[in-house]
Order: sequence, then C-alpha cells, then structure tokens
Amino acid sequence: MTGIVTAFGLGFLYFISAIPAGVAAHASVWLAATAAWLGYSAGGLVVLVAGAPLRAWITRKMKIDLNPDPAKLFWKVWHRFGLWGLGLMAPVTIGPQVTAVVALALGESPGRIQIAISLGVLPWVVALGFLTAFGAHVLK
Repeated sequence: MTGIVTAFGLGFLYFISAIPAGVAAHASVWLAATAAWLGYSAGGLVVLVAGAPLRAWITRKMKIDLNPDPAKLFWKVWHRFGLWGLGLMAPVTIGPQVTAVVALALGESPGRIQIAISLGVLPWVVALGFLTAFGAHVLK
C-alpha cells in the first residue's frame, strides 16, 4: 500500500520519480505505474476544477509568461503540435498543473486539456515502467 501511495503522490507532484519510488516502496512495477498515471492525471484535474484563484496563484508562483517566445521549446511545441504536443512533453518538463494553467490561458477547453494531460503521459508511463522493471531486474 505504501508503494501505491508513494507513486500516486509523486505522480501528482514530480512524475519522473514516481514509478521507481513506488517500486522501491514495494509496489509492483505496473501497480506503481498505474498509481503514478492516476496521480499525474489528478494533478491537472485539481487545477481545472479548483478555478481561477488556484490558477492565478500557480501563474504567479511559477512566473508563467504567456507571451509567445519562438525561441523557447514550449512555444515551438505549441505552434507545431498544439495541446497534444504539450500533453506529451509536460510529464518531463512543466508538469500537469502548469500545463493546465497555460492551456486554459491559451483558450483550450478543460475537457480537452484533461484528456491531453491523461493521454500524453501514457507513453512515459510505459517507458518508465519498462525502464524501472528492467533496472530492478538487473539489480537482483
């Protein structure tokens, strides 16, 4: 149970470490991966449901600049792939909370944002799950 809670909590806050930490806390790889995916998806959902005050606080706290800067990777991805590109890059860059704030500010609907966040992390869940499983197998 500790491994599931660990993976969920870290998935919510810092996805990259969620699956390995869940496995280290004695969850199976795929149970930790599922919990990390659910935690990550919940991270975006909280921002979308909480409303404007939380979004304003995150924008101030993270110093999010919504002025397009073509030199930054974020804006290159946004212009080329849109919301789906952001959803795919968010797990290893800005996370679900900031992705939700920025996508809302750019005019996307909350439903589409949540779907992009939840689906965009799945390739990373599978990749990190396999890497964790392989790494754990090598260490035994």
